[in-house]
Amino acid sequence: MRRESLVNEDWAQVVARLGGAEALNVSARETKAFVRPREIRNAVDLLRLILAYCLGERGLRLTAAWATSVGLVDVSSVALWYRLRQCGDWLTKLIGEALASSAPKASRGRLIRIVDATTVPKAGTDDRNKNAVWRIHSAFDLPRERFGHFELTDQQGGERLDRIPAIAGEIRIADRAYLQPERMAHLLDDGADFVIRSGWKSARWLDAKGALIDLICELRKASARGLIDRPIRIKRKSGAPPLVVRLVAVKKPEQAAAAARRKARRTAQKGGHQLSRQTLDAADWVILVTSLKPEDFTTADVLALYRLRWRIELGFKRLKTVIGLKGPPATDERSARPHILAHLLAILLLEPLVDELEDSPRLAQAA
Repeated sequence: MRRESLVNEDWAQVVARLGGAEALNVSARETKAFVRPREIRNAVDLLRLILAYCLGERGLRLTAAWATSVGLVDVSSVALWYRLRQCGDWLTKLIGEALASSAPKASRGRLIRIVDATTVPKAGTDDRNKNAVWRIHSAFDLPRERFGHFELTDQQGGERLDRIPAIAGEIRIADRAYLQPERMAHLLDDGADFVIRSGWKSARWLDAKGALIDLICELRKASARGLIDRPIRIKRKSGAPPLVVRLVAVKKPEQAAAAARRKARRTAQKGGHQLSRQTLDAADWVILVTSLKPEDFTTADVLALYRLRWRIELGFKRLKTVIGLKGPPATDERSARPHILAHLLAILLLEPLVDELEDSPRLAQAA
């Protein structure tokens, strides 16, 4: 099954995987995407028409011509555009149902859930000048190797660790943008754990007595050993008790450390600010914060878990190369949103066949 085949030879299989024709008709009517049969006879034909436009390269006019040539529907490009504008809520509902039907169960009691976001540019001169984007907040679940959650916002929708609902027992893995103490506390309250990368000044670090810890000083003291694994506390802005976590830091190999220092220098030069000695020292380290207990997860286990974060990057690559997600052509939000949502639905339909799409290693090999 390929992206193009979803609306052609594999269409019957797609309908079955989405619950069948009757379920599609019901959900389309509930969301007002399909109200009554006119040129388009039913919701199944409407979905096929919308996916053919969004996943293809034809544009509105040629998609309408294709629909006529295959006997699907005789519809104008204007009517197609109007129908597209009505489908945002329906596609959102279909994505939710597709995700729910394959909701993950924690393997060996633990689900590994990687969270991150990717963006595609908005269309229109004004939006391009302002670097405006659509942001796709995502969770990628292991060992299933599937996207487990999508949420679409514009650039105002920030990356929040708890934006995606927690599943009790999960281990949530995230990059440094997600080191958010209040939201980390919410995850713990919901029965989840986390492994999150951190910068040296991303938090107010405290010892057991509540005194500030100079993290750079700690890194320098551990330089010879090249490893830190210790309890630490993070101050919370809400005034609540500090968050008790575990600090795991490992010194990078010299080649990787040198590359990180060069990157830090380029960033400082580009931003026009002075690069501090502390930032250069911290560039030699990978700094992680986790709620996992050392008696259950060794230092090596925590580091191996974080190394799995690259899986979501590969998932985003599939979304943009295999599925063809890019900035929607429309400037109008009501037609731009369905265009992106159609691609998210397509990746959910194709992911069970992911081994046919690429030669990447599975979780067992990555671990």
